[in-house]
Amino acid sequence: MQIASSTRVLSDQDKANYHEFGYLSIDSFLSQKWLSLLKATAQEFVELSRTVTRSGKVFDIEPKHTADEPRIRRLNSPVDNHAVFEEFALAGPAAQLAIELLGSPVRFHHSKLNFKWADGGEEVKWHQDIQFWPHTDFTPLTIGIYLDDVSQDMGPMGVFPGSHNGPLHDLYAPDGSWAGAVNDHVLETLDMDEVKWLQGRAGSATVHNCCLMHGSMPNVGKRTRPLLLQTYSAGDSYPISGIGANGVTGAKSGTIIGGISRQRLEIEGRSMHGAPDWSRHGAPTIFGSQQKERN
Repeated sequence: MQIASSTRVLSDQDKANYHEFGYLSIDSFLSQKWLSLLKATAQEFVELSRTVTRSGKVFDIEPKHTADEPRIRRLNSPVDNHAVFEEFALAGPAAQLAIELLGSPVRFHHSKLNFKWADGGEEVKWHQDIQFWPHTDFTPLTIGIYLDDVSQDMGPMGVFPGSHNGPLHDLYAPDGSWAGAVNDHVLETLDMDEVKWLQGRAGSATVHNCCLMHGSMPNVGKRTRPLLLQTYSAGDSYPISGIGANGVTGAKSGTIIGGISRQRLEIEGRSMHGAPDWSRHGAPTIFGSQQKERN
């Protein structure tokens, strides 16, 4: 997919801040045209959700969700469910921003649209992302887009600056079940005065590294907080199969943007030039490949 040309959006200081603190907050990132298009597309799914009575492949809904008062927690994989979201993430402003931070090319991993509804939209407890979908390095980052103005009472994302360089915490509960959040004994060691709450106007962007500690409070305001998220890694970063959400992230997961993959990776200090990606077209046998080399 062809990357649309755009003016440079990040300064050298922006990039330095991202690497030092693990996050960015970019005010007024989107054009009004893109913002209006994304908001209208998101609203299409709100209307569609009125016919849904339980969570499924497309929607994750709150227990209070009804046809008259829809309350979607998440639209799963918007890139796979609408051409507007696909263009935005794979060729539009989000893809361009990922390339600016990671260099070209980048590898798309997944997308989601989180709705935090007014009057009690659910919190997201403190966690790091990389444990959910481990990669062969720590380049993955997530770009968030506020589709509406987000004030403090609406439960904006909070981050611990610099925590991406700290420990990778266990996100299992004391009983051994997956909790998806850090345990209370970890929370007791954190200084909440260090949290930066990323408020912003509609069209603003957030970026956070996969190892950054982050979370958000319930939405106690009177407006919904829709947050469009898309995750990318460097082109030579690979999701590790068989662990977490890797493998169930959508049909577009693994798409290379802004170039081609060199199929090179480093493990335990040793580099290799891996085979081509055969996941979409099937793998040849070793006999066929080697026989072709001799012909």
